[in-house]
Amino acid sequence: MLVLLPPSEGKASSGTGAPVKVEALSLPGLREAREAVLRELVELCAGDEEKAREVLGLSEGLRGEVAKNADLPNAGARPAGEIYTGVLYDALGLATLDADAAARAGRSLLIFSGLWGAVRVTDRIPSYRCSMGVKLPGVGALGAYWRGAMAGVLPEAAGEGLVLDLRSSAYAGAWKPKGEVAGRTATVRVLHAPTRKVVSHFNKATKGRIVRSLLLSGAEPAGPEELVEVLRGLGYVVEVAGVGKLDVLVDEVH
Repeated sequence: MLVLLPPSEGKASSGTGAPVKVEALSLPGLREAREAVLRELVELCAGDEEKAREVLGLSEGLRGEVAKNADLPNAGARPAGEIYTGVLYDALGLATLDADAAARAGRSLLIFSGLWGAVRVTDRIPSYRCSMGVKLPGVGALGAYWRGAMAGVLPEAAGEGLVLDLRSSAYAGAWKPKGEVAGRTATVRVLHAPTRKVVSHFNKATKGRIVRSLLLSGAEPAGPEELVEVLRGLGYVVEVAGVGKLDVLVDEVH
């Protein structure tokens, strides 16, 4: 099983570990693309601060992110699972998984990133600010840029089991499963049961809880149909909304 996750806008501090080693990151086929984006981002942020803020879409209150980006090659790195924060990652609770579930997380979770393309939770990266919607000088729109790089790398990473795609739309465009992989890919929409509407907090928190439940259960569904049965067995209310499309209904999120 491969679970595709969005990153979080907010991130924990880099810490005091050794700097990132791009060559050591998972999915080595993305190395050249990662180095190019990192180089362009650092160069942008080391220059005109106002231009960098405009390109990155940063508010006045996030001005400090520019200087942080400019120093990325020297910043401390931590496992990506500790860097990404926010509602989904709070609900996922990687730090509180037991040893077996944590090992499954290391194998199964892939976090998409405007800077790195995609990383595993065990990959050591610094805190940064660069969304997939950014258009960097010299690289262009990151969504389109990563589509080219991902095309030759992600199908192999998808393995032979279920691909559970929980990414937001901005990150889903960076790689779209095709052919045989698409046939075993499931997307999940979380709906507030009383209103049948998507509510951001419910959506993110429930997706985090779903991933946590799957990791703790040790389940390895082979495709969307098996995923439906697994989730129902774990107590989720699931409806099939189309081929590979599931709706999970929730009344409230704790």
